[in-house]
Amino acid sequence: MPDWSYHGIFKPLLFKLPPTISREFIHKGMNSIASLPFGIGPRIINFLGREESSILIRQEIHGIDFPNPVGLSGKIDPLLSGTRAFTNLGFGFIEIGPISMEMTEKFTSPIVDQANQKISFPPKIESIGIEETVKKIRKLKKKQPIFFRLSGNYHEVVYMLKKLDSYADGFILEANFKETIKQTNKPLFLVTSLVNEEIIDSPFSGLLLEHSFEEGSLVEKIKSLRKMGYHGTIIASGGIYEPEQALQALDSGANLIMLTDGYIFAGPGLPKRINEALVDRSSIRPSPQAGWFAYWLFGLSILIGGIIAFILSITTIILPYDEIFLNMKRQTIWAFNDRIMLFMAHDRMTLAGTMISGGVVYMQLAKHGVKWGLKWAKQAIDIAAIIGFLGIFAFIGFGYFDWLHLLFWLILLPFYLYGLYKTRGIRGTPASKNRRNDRIYKRGIYGQLAFVLLGFSFVLGGVIISFIGVTSIFVSTDLAYICMPKEMLQEFNENLLPVLAHDRAGFGSALLSVGLLVLTMSLWGVQQGNRWVWLTYLIGGLPAFYAGLYIHFAIGYTTFIHLLPAYIAFVLFLIGLILTYSFFRKQY
Repeated sequence: MPDWSYHGIFKPLLFKLPPTISREFIHKGMNSIASLPFGIGPRIINFLGREESSILIRQEIHGIDFPNPVGLSGKIDPLLSGTRAFTNLGFGFIEIGPISMEMTEKFTSPIVDQANQKISFPPKIESIGIEETVKKIRKLKKKQPIFFRLSGNYHEVVYMLKKLDSYADGFILEANFKETIKQTNKPLFLVTSLVNEEIIDSPFSGLLLEHSFEEGSLVEKIKSLRKMGYHGTIIASGGIYEPEQALQALDSGANLIMLTDGYIFAGPGLPKRINEALVDRSSIRPSPQAGWFAYWLFGLSILIGGIIAFILSITTIILPYDEIFLNMKRQTIWAFNDRIMLFMAHDRMTLAGTMISGGVVYMQLAKHGVKWGLKWAKQAIDIAAIIGFLGIFAFIGFGYFDWLHLLFWLILLPFYLYGLYKTRGIRGTPASKNRRNDRIYKRGIYGQLAFVLLGFSFVLGGVIISFIGVTSIFVSTDLAYICMPKEMLQEFNENLLPVLAHDRAGFGSALLSVGLLVLTMSLWGVQQGNRWVWLTYLIGGLPAFYAGLYIHFAIGYTTFIHLLPAYIAFVLFLIGLILTYSFFRKQY
């Protein structure tokens, strides 16, 4: 669940429910998505949240490979109802537990203090017991290291160690049973919230240092441990609500960090934000990626094609090969019913504006994303381009194959294929200047939600318009504007309907393709400080909205219900631009 949906939709509702009910509701829902067959679930989660980690922040500790240093505390999911989902949310490791021998039958609910952003977890642990834990872990597809946190007396802990050893990368113990070290060759970590000499001399592989509101700053504790000469691994748990606090903990000497209540209040996007901040701090900068210019030329060709189509839509409207197919001159159509020509101009100008906007976005993604090795930018281009190429088949839904469109795609294809081949090894992940949960960040989240809704609306609109184009061709307001039923148009010229269907399906296909560009950029490309993304929205959006709204008023097709989707989309566009302006432009 990305932050734009968590803060913008779910969090206000979830915080009104009892903590355990809201927790299980959201965890089970996420788990259901993650469990969809054929790998569909993880792909959906990745599409919505884009959680891969950069190789720049990968590290090895105790022989364990951590994709990144950000983990999730088991206190967030004590019943393991969402563990399958959490493995797909970009964490570098996951804690499971505390685990007890038997299932906990009675426990107090966590207490959520929204004012102070604090969760008081129950003193008596929630646990499904060791046997049920093993059953669930057996079904888990492991994607990152897993640490098991064990609670109980010495004999219980030893039993659980042996039971879980084959699934574990490490263990976290709540009690100082030094003898347990001999029971496993996996690293053992001792839970503590105190800093003293006994801890310094601990024989364990490391410490899980827990944050406590009553016992002072976690960062100061980490510093104290290092000053006192502690050389073991430190996992800092809790007290991290924003990327800056995570960076401070790591800079102070923590090797790993583990999110607890901060994950609930800041949102599920917190690990991604921390990872992007770590990449941003890296001294390694990518080199220009070969093949990006082919993608840029691909976008430029679409832009030029859109400009040509725009000029034609305000001049001749239809081309000589249209007249050949119709076996009729444009003057005859003007004389029969001028609104037929105006309606064609309406479809063709909106297509032209959409093409110009799409060309701009393609070029921006190529220059600022693909050039610098960003995998998400390449995949955004690939998804939209492939759908655009396939859209040519929608043109023949009513039997009119446009050879000019085919020629246009044949010109575009070499640029795209060359770019696709040369950039096939791209693996880069984004960086972000975001460090704080300040007002600018929160406004940016709601702006991102507006852009995501805009992208979804374009995609949905493209699908609907394409479907209409290859089936009924018109909606009721279209026929009301033309002032003729389909039968009369068919009787006037039997080839007219295929041409109109071609225009409608072509525009729908283009809108779908550009909608995917907007959607993927909104889902994957919103990182603080990326000014080029905001400019891409602005410069890329204006041609489509100008052409789409201008032509309707120019030809007098101003039916409110027909233009309502365009009005809503334009409002979302303005909201997104306003709310994300400072977010994209502010540098920390």
